Amino acid sequence: MPDTQPRIAFEQVADGLHARLLGLWTAENLAEPEHWDALHAALSKLPKEWRSWRWDLHGLDRMDHLGAQLLWNAWYRQWPDHLQIHPGQRAMLERVAQFSSVLPPRRPQTAWDMFLRMGAVVVRVEEHVVGAVRLLGQLLLDAIQLVRAPRAGPWRDVSGHLYRIGATALPITALVGFLIGVVLAYLMSQQLRQFGADAFIVNILGVALIRELGPVLAAILIAGRSGSAITAQIGVMRVTEELDAMKVMGIPKGFRLVLPRAMAMAVAMPLLAVWTTLAALLGHAGVGPGDGSHPRVLRDRAGQGRAGLQPVAGGRQVHRLRANDCADWLPLRPAHQAQYAEFR
Repeated sequence: MPDTQPRIAFEQVADGLHARLLGLWTAENLAEPEHWDALHAALSKLPKEWRSWRWDLHGLDRMDHLGAQLLWNAWYRQWPDHLQIHPGQRAMLERVAQFSSVLPPRRPQTAWDMFLRMGAVVVRVEEHVVGAVRLLGQLLLDAIQLVRAPRAGPWRDVSGHLYRIGATALPITALVGFLIGVVLAYLMSQQLRQFGADAFIVNILGVALIRELGPVLAAILIAGRSGSAITAQIGVMRVTEELDAMKVMGIPKGFRLVLPRAMAMAVAMPLLAVWTTLAALLGHAGVGPGDGSHPRVLRDRAGQGRAGLQPVAGGRQVHRLRANDCADWLPLRPAHQAQYAEFR
């Protein structure tokens, strides 16, 4: 099997150095990483006296425009002094040399260029802000129109979007919330068990899930799931010229397209946040630190409720935790009992 690897063979003879090109200098052969790396390394090491060498292209099996361009760039876009070449190869190299252009030197970036670029960014941001204000203003006007004439409202569209945005999102939000609760409970139990503070998992995760993670997870899932679906649906309506047809028929697009989706989202989001939080708390309650005591601790701590809440100035309530209050339910390890006794 003949060797088709593109390469350059250098031979030292009496009249100077001969450079013979061998193999297939084609796009298909040069696409091989090992062929390209080897050939590029050989061409990049050409010394300054390369023009005085005798270049022989008769040994090439085949060469296309990619190989010719590679060779022409290696020659620094100049013809060597001694070249043995077929007429077809010369015609290809001449064509490559004719259409090869030298890139203009890169202009250094000035402070004025940076100022203009910043201005372009500000203009783009301003366009987005203006569009958002226009959308919110139109939504407010449509809401006022709905309040004035509720019987003419798009209630059927609202119910349909409420089902698609809310009801169909229940499985995925419950699954993600449950898994988040399981993972957080397991990881925190591993860390708090080292200090004998397993019972604090309920306090930490309860506040974290109810105040932060539950609503945030629901919002992210709905934005990625329903938000992208709404964008794609309206985009398809523009492509199929449904929006133009609504404009010709005198149907307000904001009242029929934007308002029902916004109302369905406003109704579904709080319910989905509560649903996701409950699923996360269920996953939190189902994972124990290993001895099966975690659900019991969750029940006991939930039953205590407001036992540790005491009123302070201003009508607010805080949880005053004392060492003696922890004696009955805080499981301390033997290594910490001495410090606990000294603390009491």
